[in-house]
Amino acid sequence: MVKNYTSQVPASRSVMRIEDRLVKNGAKNILKLYEQQKLVGVAFIVITNGTEMPFRLPARVDRVAEKLRAAVKRPRRASGGRKSTVDRIAEQAERTAWALLADWIDVQMSLVELDQVELVEVFMPYIWDHSKNQTFFERMKTNGFAMLEDRRAGK
Repeated sequence: MVKNYTSQVPASRSVMRIEDRLVKNGAKNILKLYEQQKLVGVAFIVITNGTEMPFRLPARVDRVAEKLRAAVKRPRRASGGRKSTVDRIAEQAERTAWALLADWIDVQMSLVELDQVELVEVFMPYIWDHSKNQTFFERMKTNGFAMLEDRRAGK
């Protein structure tokens, strides 16, 4: 089963853990990103070779909720002070998405701290072009991964 799918750790605590770990490894100006009053990601800057490199890490709570809802055969409606299955799943999805991101960052930062990888190497897909509101991965995907295809074709 999926890690953290039953997490009871509040999303706010996972976000604090993320911020603490990033700061300990040189992140500057950590920013929480919201859409429709929901926290959807964090952005931060790392200075590498004298250059500020912005990163954006998403927590796709809606996708987690969709997967959790798919596992429910008969959702229950709210009654007698109890929340509906859909409401409970939404809350669980938020906890799960943020706990997963916090765990992933813990592992990545451990690799950085042990000189197994560089911080930019780990987070490269998440380099953020603020003017286009797009990560490096999103840009590559939008372009059909053309950069990779050129290399495979021997060009």
